[in-house]
Amino acid sequence: MLFPNRRHKGVRVVVTGQVGVEKKPFLDRVAEIASSKGKELTLFHVGDRMYVEAPDVRPGRILDLPKKRLDSLRRSVFKDGLALAEKVENLVVNTHATFRWRHGLFHAYDHDQMQALAADLYVTLVDNVDAVHERLLRQHDIPHTLKDILVWREEEIVVTATIAEAIQGYGSHYIISRGEKEEMAALMMYRLMFEPHRKRVYPSFPMTHVLDMPDTLAEINAFRTALADYFITFDPGDLDEKRLLFDAGAATQRGELTFPIRVNGRELTLRASDVTQVAADIDGQIYARDFKLIDQSDMIVSFIPAMPNGKPALSSGVERELQHAFEGTKEVYVVWKPEVEPSPFVTQTATRVFPAVDDLMNFFHAKGYIKEYAPMLLKS
Repeated sequence: MLFPNRRHKGVRVVVTGQVGVEKKPFLDRVAEIASSKGKELTLFHVGDRMYVEAPDVRPGRILDLPKKRLDSLRRSVFKDGLALAEKVENLVVNTHATFRWRHGLFHAYDHDQMQALAADLYVTLVDNVDAVHERLLRQHDIPHTLKDILVWREEEIVVTATIAEAIQGYGSHYIISRGEKEEMAALMMYRLMFEPHRKRVYPSFPMTHVLDMPDTLAEINAFRTALADYFITFDPGDLDEKRLLFDAGAATQRGELTFPIRVNGRELTLRASDVTQVAADIDGQIYARDFKLIDQSDMIVSFIPAMPNGKPALSSGVERELQHAFEGTKEVYVVWKPEVEPSPFVTQTATRVFPAVDDLMNFFHAKGYIKEYAPMLLKS
C-alpha cells in the first residue's frame, strides 16, 4: 500500500530538488496532466511566496539575507502552506531540503512544520549534471563547478529521504529523473500520486555495451516504452551522465581541451578536465541512485538482448541489479533473447524468465497487473 499513514483526504506531496532543475515548469505539467484526468492539483511554491512576502529583496538575492530573517521568512510562508493544505484536496509543496550558500550548508525546512503537513510522498526531482549546469549559466548568477552540482544533488536526495523517513517512514521518498523525457517523467509523477494501484517497475537493460548497435537499441527502447505505457517506471536511462565521460575521454585522446555538447536545446562547451575530475562522483552516484530506484520499485524487469555473435549482452551492472532486487525480495522478471541458456546467476535470482517482451506483458495481463495489452509492433 503506497499511502499507509495517510491522515487526510486527497494527497499531499513535498517536492525538492537543487537550483537549476526547474521544478516549477515540471510541476505545472504534472498539474496539467492531473486536470486533463479530472484531478485538481494545487501547487505551492515556497520560494516564490518568500519573495512575495519580502518585496524589498531583489530577485535572486534571498539567500543573502541574514540567517535569522531567512528562517523567519520561510516559517511564515510555510505557515500559509499549512493553512492552504486544509482547504484544498491535493497539494504539492515545491521547496528545497538544503542550501549551500554564504551561510554554509544549512537546511531549508523546519521539522515541526513538515510534521504538521504530514505529506504522503516526498519526491526529489533530479536532472543530468550538464542540463543543470546550462540552466545555472543561463538563469542564475551562481558560481559553481560540476562537482558542486553533483554535491548539491546528493544533499537534496539524502536530506529529503531523512525527512520522509522521520515523518512517514521508510518507502515514502522517491527519486524522479526529469532527464530528456520530461513529459514521461511528469506522467510518472502523476501516476505515483493518483494511481498507486499501478505497479512500480525498474527497467533493467545494458547501456554502454550496445551503444553501437542501433537495432538492439531500438529493441531496448521498445521494451522501455512497453513498460512505461502500463506501469510507474523508474528508468535508469532517463539520467545519462556516462556519455559525458565518454565524450571527455574522446576529446582527451584527440588532444583537445574542450568538447561541444547540445543540452536544453543549446550548444555548450565543456572542458574535458572538468568532466574527468568528477568521473568517480558520476559513477558513484549512478551506482547508489540505481539501487535506490530499485528499492522504490515493486519489481525489476530486465531485458537481455543478443549480441551479433549470439552471446548475451549482459553487463555486470545488470547482473548486480538483479541480485540487489532479489536480495530486496522484489519480483524479478527477465526477458532473455539469446539462443544460449541463461546462467544460474540469472535463473536463480529471477522469478520468471521469458523469451520475448510480448510473452512478459501477456503474463502481466494474466496476473492482473495490467488490464489489457496491445502487442508490440517491433519484432521481439
